[in-house]
Amino acid sequence: MERPTENYWQLRLEKTRKALEANNFQVYTAEDGSAAARIVMDQILPETGARSVSWGGSGTFTSTGLYDTLRRRSDLEIIDTFEKDLSDTERIERRRRALLVDLFVTGTNAVTETGLLVNLDMIGNRVAAITFGPKNVAILVGRNKIVPDLEEAMMRVKGYAAPVNAMRLDKKTPCAKTSYCEDCNSPDRICNHWTITEKAFPKGRIKVVLINESLGI
Repeated sequence: MERPTENYWQLRLEKTRKALEANNFQVYTAEDGSAAARIVMDQILPETGARSVSWGGSGTFTSTGLYDTLRRRSDLEIIDTFEKDLSDTERIERRRRALLVDLFVTGTNAVTETGLLVNLDMIGNRVAAITFGPKNVAILVGRNKIVPDLEEAMMRVKGYAAPVNAMRLDKKTPCAKTSYCEDCNSPDRICNHWTITEKAFPKGRIKVVLINESLGI
């Protein structure tokens, strides 16, 4: 077989796409991060008619270039929760306002081949937006986030994504030192709010962009 790696990922992405669509998610596929950004700007924004946009913490989102692209859109109300030099009070307030935008863009910690989104948050603003509030949600998903089932998704989150994110954020947690989850009681613990999104409701509210590239943590 020619190009076995490409074939492998095409099969897994297609299986995941079908499962997500069966669970009422609206699904798009992109060959890389740049293509994913174009889907958001050229398809999802016009289709939703969004006039206000915000986002949740996501390395996938920033790596696609969407953060900078959206901030340059003067025709949109942008609630920038990433802006530097915000006070803690203002940062929280912007996260609260972001829950009422027309389009909320973020990533996911894992997506299963059975069509589930699995996430774990520190504060909960990202998972809160996924479940309720914004009129539409766009989830950007690198192929490295695909796992077979819920058990593997939770193992990926606690065994890999959480420790790496704790390191990235310079959190003073045991996992940032050992790379293993210690189910800690640290004040810096980032593992506080689980969500398992089994189906999109209303149908199509959550748009998933599957990306044939490894992006994010």
